[in-house]
Amino acid sequence: MEPASDHPDFWNLRYDAGTTPWDSGGVPPALARFLQHTPLRGLRVLVPGCGFGYEVAAFAAAGADVVALDFSAPAVARARATVGPALADRIVPGDFFTHALPAAGFDLVYERTFLCALPVARWPEVAARTAALLRPGGRVAGFYFFAPKDDGPPHGLEPGEPDRLFGPAFALEHDAPVPPGESLPLFAGRERWQERRLRPL
Repeated sequence: MEPASDHPDFWNLRYDAGTTPWDSGGVPPALARFLQHTPLRGLRVLVPGCGFGYEVAAFAAAGADVVALDFSAPAVARARATVGPALADRIVPGDFFTHALPAAGFDLVYERTFLCALPVARWPEVAARTAALLRPGGRVAGFYFFAPKDDGPPHGLEPGEPDRLFGPAFALEHDAPVPPGESLPLFAGRERWQERRLRPL
């Protein structure tokens, strides 16, 4: 039986086989626009499930103190190769749920379909862990995939489901469809860029 997608071997098999339809080949345009208009210099940014790591270099170039996490050894190796020696130490092998990360230690958590890649039963844990890692007033921003859940991954979100998951702890500040032509075929027409802010305690 194949391991579930919250186990490293699920992803190790795909990286080793070169079956990576989520590989964007670079920084998504919606993130590039966000970085262009959002001051991040000196802020702490976490990239969970960083995959190939393209976004890590982009956040670093924007002046952010970025840390990226992935529990797949082949993913970590590829991400380090992507960012090069100067940023390789920003790519940390570890599990988002259990790795020792500072509570309220980040200003921004970047979501690149990390949520939809995990079993649906773990989604509330993602939201709770994200809230615990953000300082009050910090944000979670990125891409969300809306589609029937099916077997996945990716497991699609239902309309309004991110609001239910993140609940009253977060305020939705921005929500827009990803423009045609910017999504990978896997996500085309079904992605939205959303930004939420953790309410002050």
